[in-house]
Amino acid sequence: MATYLLRRLGLAIITLLLLSVLIFFAGQVLPGDPARAILGPFASQSAVASLDHQLGVDRPLLTQYWSWISGAVHGNLGISYQYRSPVAPLLGAALVNSAKLAAFALVVIIPLGVIGGVVAALNVGRPADRLISLTGLSAATVPEFVTGIVVIVIFADGLKILPPSAAAGPGASFATQLRYLILPVVPLVFEFFGYIARITRASTIEALESDYTRTAVLKGLKRRVVIGRHVLRNSLLPTITVIATQTGYLIGGLVVVETLFNYPGVGRLLYNAATEKDFPMLEAGVLLIGAVYMTATLLADLLSTWLNPRLRTELSR
Repeated sequence: MATYLLRRLGLAIITLLLLSVLIFFAGQVLPGDPARAILGPFASQSAVASLDHQLGVDRPLLTQYWSWISGAVHGNLGISYQYRSPVAPLLGAALVNSAKLAAFALVVIIPLGVIGGVVAALNVGRPADRLISLTGLSAATVPEFVTGIVVIVIFADGLKILPPSAAAGPGASFATQLRYLILPVVPLVFEFFGYIARITRASTIEALESDYTRTAVLKGLKRRVVIGRHVLRNSLLPTITVIATQTGYLIGGLVVVETLFNYPGVGRLLYNAATEKDFPMLEAGVLLIGAVYMTATLLADLLSTWLNPRLRTELSR
């Protein structure tokens, strides 16, 4: 296991390094001038050139990249062009907010998706299976902004029982923060319920038809024991991997939801950075999302190894 962890960490470092190169040079080809974006369209060219020199964007690309990546290794992610302050505290605060929204969403999505998938698998071809599959597929086809607008119109503007914004403000209690996050979570449930339920359904059906399940049934074990010890333990492995990838998306990819509900998360911060040509913020944010994805997949692999003895045997060879 220690060798496996070291190998995965080495691959993660190499991946992040390649990602940093891709992010940096992709940011350089984006149209626009950072100094012009800061000073506005009516600033003189001499003022723009002077600010470009202060920002260091007129240096050779390799010099800029080395300065950026060496600073990132030591925790210095640069200065935001838009906010004129260090990137790390701004990005850290946004990451905490996105993690809160992602955690709340996963607490709702995972039980619904897993239970829905298992119930559908245990009732293949029956009305319950068709209802769950059709509901999940239909919900996933509706764009997030459409679902978000609908819930705002119904619950915020119409019934007035929930706030239209997700930002509870500083100093809000835990219960108040949860109340403000209810509406943003609804589009995410619609988006991911069907996906997780379909994966769980397919893997559960495969596990139900496996030899070890038949053997457990022939031994005379109770149905709930067969499902709990033998079926779910194996059928949930693909679901864990899917949830890990969705965790990365929930933390860094919710541009539409965070913008629609005025929520100060990573997705909204990166969107503003892209529109304002704030390259240090954009590059650091995308690199952070990559690190979140790799951390989530590593934890998923470790959990899968713990649940599946066959994987532990393969690692020990």
